[in-house]
Amino acid sequence: MEIFPGIEQDPDRRFGKPCLKGTRIDVATILGALAAGEDEETICENYQISKKQIDDALKYGAHIAEHVPPAQKGAA
Repeated sequence: MEIFPGIEQDPDRRFGKPCLKGTRIDVATILGALAAGEDEETICENYQISKKQIDDALKYGAHIAEHVPPAQKGAA
C-alpha cells in the first residue's frame, strides 16, 4: 500500500518498513547512505534506483520528522 508518494509499506516486505515503491529497499537504508556521505550517483548505482526515488525517500523522511512530537523534558 502506498503510504506517501513513492513510498509503500507492506507487512510482508522488509518487516513492514517503509520502502521505495516497487522495490525492497527501505527508506532508512537510503537516508543512512546519504547521512554517511554517499553521493546520489553512487546510491543510484548501488541500489539500482533513480534520483527521483532518493528524493521520495528524503521527502518522506522530512514528512515523518515534521509530524513526530517533540521530546518532552523529563521523559525517560
